[in-house]
Amino acid sequence: MNEQLYKIVLPTPFAVGDVNVFVIKGQTVTLIDAGIKTEAAWSVFKEKLNEIGLKPDDIKQVVLTHHHPDHVGMLDFFDKDIAIVGHAKNQPWISQNPNFFEWYDAFFEDHFMKAGVDERFRPYLKRLKASMKYSCHRSLTTSVQEGDYIPGLESWKVLEVPGHAQSHIALYNERTAVMIGGDLLLKHISSNPLIEPPMKPSGERPKTLLQYNHSLRRLLDLEINCIYTGHGDEVLHVRQLVQERLQKQSDRADKVLSMIKERPQTAFDICKQLFPTIYEKELGLTLSETIGQLDFLEDANKISTHEKESKLIYSVCS
Repeated sequence: MNEQLYKIVLPTPFAVGDVNVFVIKGQTVTLIDAGIKTEAAWSVFKEKLNEIGLKPDDIKQVVLTHHHPDHVGMLDFFDKDIAIVGHAKNQPWISQNPNFFEWYDAFFEDHFMKAGVDERFRPYLKRLKASMKYSCHRSLTTSVQEGDYIPGLESWKVLEVPGHAQSHIALYNERTAVMIGGDLLLKHISSNPLIEPPMKPSGERPKTLLQYNHSLRRLLDLEINCIYTGHGDEVLHVRQLVQERLQKQSDRADKVLSMIKERPQTAFDICKQLFPTIYEKELGLTLSETIGQLDFLEDANKISTHEKESKLIYSVCS
């Protein structure tokens, strides 16, 4: 059956700007990503649906590329019986599982302490989950993983591409060489590999930048004519952009290494140097980026860590 793909642009209150969601008219009318939970987004969504001859009740399933609030929030506006499809790691986030978020709070309190974050930033911990008010309280009905095909959209294959989010998937159509990529690769800005707690308290912290680099390199092995992105315009020159992003990341890692050569430092020390004008306002994002670079250098055996007064100190390998 021929499929028709429609892009709908929805407003968000976030600095990243508008978010893209996609409707596929195929065997099953499917929405890819669900925007953010605001009345403004829902109003625009219904208006744009009407322009393509649909209403919300016509959508039979929603597929999530990842769990961030600007991609899942409007799930709360849909009928309770709609199918919700995504990676299993979406579940604690979209259901806002209280046990998970209790662990989340404990993880980040320890994480900030080990990173050497100043005590004056302790109130920031309370703001880390502020964006969750724009998320939803729903549950997956179907979980998918690498190699699966989306029910009712059998030409779209699931690729697991963690890094920006642990739950992140992309949908790839081998016949048309088209991908719906969520926030995997954006045209105008780099996706931030965000630090997340492990799914269980006993787990190891995911090394998100290493994951993200691996996910980007996967794109080099695929024939891709176009990536429909979660924000902004489509990416047409995929290989070139991937190589640019990987080179930019490598250059930043070299910059971090030069800082550590000057003296052993904490992650927070380095964060302040990398992002002197914005770290106070965007501590979560900038610290995630900084720790990603440190994970990269440690994985390359260029730096090592030791603990001092409950803080991790990074030094150049001798």
